[in-house]
Amino acid sequence: MSPNSQLSVFKNLNYDIPASIVVFLVAVPLCLGIALASGAPLFSGIIAGIVGGIVVGALSGSPLGVSGPAAGLAVIVLTAINDLGAFEIFLLAVFLGGAIQLILGYLRAGIIGYYFPNSVIKGMLSGIGIIIFLKQIPHAFGYDHDYEGSLKFANPDGHNSFSELYYMLGAISPGAVIISLVSVAILILWEQKFMKKIKIFQIVQGPLVVVTLGILLNLFFQGGDWALNTDQIVSIPVAGSISGFFDQFSFPDFSQILNPKVYTIAFTIAVVASLETLLCLEATDKLDPFKRVSPANRELKAQGVGNMISGLIGGLPVTQVIVRSSTNIQSGGRTKMAAILHGFILLTCAMAIPKVLNLIPLSSLAAILFLVGYKLAKPTIFKEMYRQGFDSFAAFMVTILGIVFTDLLIGIGLGLVVAVIFVLYNNYKKPFFFETDDHINDKVIRLELAEDVTFLNKANIQRALNRIPDGSTVIIDATRTVNIHQDVMDIIDDFKKHAEYSDISYEFLERKQDGVKGSTIKKFEESMKKVGEKMEVDYSDN
Repeated sequence: MSPNSQLSVFKNLNYDIPASIVVFLVAVPLCLGIALASGAPLFSGIIAGIVGGIVVGALSGSPLGVSGPAAGLAVIVLTAINDLGAFEIFLLAVFLGGAIQLILGYLRAGIIGYYFPNSVIKGMLSGIGIIIFLKQIPHAFGYDHDYEGSLKFANPDGHNSFSELYYMLGAISPGAVIISLVSVAILILWEQKFMKKIKIFQIVQGPLVVVTLGILLNLFFQGGDWALNTDQIVSIPVAGSISGFFDQFSFPDFSQILNPKVYTIAFTIAVVASLETLLCLEATDKLDPFKRVSPANRELKAQGVGNMISGLIGGLPVTQVIVRSSTNIQSGGRTKMAAILHGFILLTCAMAIPKVLNLIPLSSLAAILFLVGYKLAKPTIFKEMYRQGFDSFAAFMVTILGIVFTDLLIGIGLGLVVAVIFVLYNNYKKPFFFETDDHINDKVIRLELAEDVTFLNKANIQRALNRIPDGSTVIIDATRTVNIHQDVMDIIDDFKKHAEYSDISYEFLERKQDGVKGSTIKKFEESMKKVGEKMEVDYSDN
């Protein structure tokens, strides 16, 4: 069975609908918090979340990625609004930034994402997991001075991720703590194997139970000493009517189309949003249990259209974001329908039941994000990276520490610098020449790897493997290869798993002192000759 039929968007709704609800619950406070930190109208964050879900979700080729407003752009947005003097002028910059992203997609700039080594990508995931966990602890105790969705070490109140843990001890809310403890207990219970065997608990997700119970406890505590205040619950703007709902939309000021500041900000938004999207795209593919590879150029085009629409109707810039994407994966989402449905749910609830959403305690959502953070930074990931060698582990740890103590992009930059230093050092010791040749003999595709293959060769190898059609017969020949970087082996391992879902016959030939490991090429080609008769090779770019 091909992956297209096995992972059809309409055949996996039993997985995607529950996942979309959980993503929606996590997305609401993140959209509002990022809008607040950006100095923009709160509703602009909701608009960006809706556009990221419905528009980008529909156009994207990423099966599990979820887009929306990103914390990494909050400072850029805040500065831009102040510099331009009006939110409507800023919306014009968002629109133009989207147009630039669309152009980048057609220029095939998406290949940039493949040049980031896996040690940095995995460090990014673990670093974000740790920072999510740290940032949610104050919310769990009812100390909500830092906005939801913050990923920076320094907080707006002058504290940081660690000092905030001290100051929260002087402002503990008993109601919030009780809700957090009960919520964590429910989520742990839902993770147990015996619970997953009960059909009703497979349908009803733990996070939905947590949020429902959080609302009930919030109502129960009202009027008493344990009552939650407005800072401790979701606070979505409430319109008095449907017409009032649409009055919250804003439109760009096209009279400023010749303002040079607008173009400077538009270019900045396009570059930063594209980089964050490509990094998240790569990270999401690593988390995908089906090991699918998302087309990067198509993602840039989808993000470009999304930002153009978001700017036209009053929304913040959107990117693909790892918190929502990883929540989607951990909640069982399988196709892009989960992202699209989360956007429709956000739109419907913002129109119809905003007062119900405003009863959700942030401490309930903190418990959900605890689980997301833990799964991104599990101890087994650190052990796995340590076993891969000092080079990979050093870049992995530097990326994590950089993210935790600075912010996302700086942390990734530091990790990339360390990875490149090790590559240059290894190349200094042993020069190499790399060439991937696509050989087709008797309808068998043969990829010959060179003597030394590093993570800098990821893009070419990934592109070659992406072009192999379903039903093919493939030999990856590494018999002359002395050194293969772990990143390249990860790509090959992912392709092997993907081949199982794509009816691809696969063989990997390794270098060995006394000859080639496994069957000889001649014997393998003869056994696959009949299969190869019906194979067609398409080298068009995806």
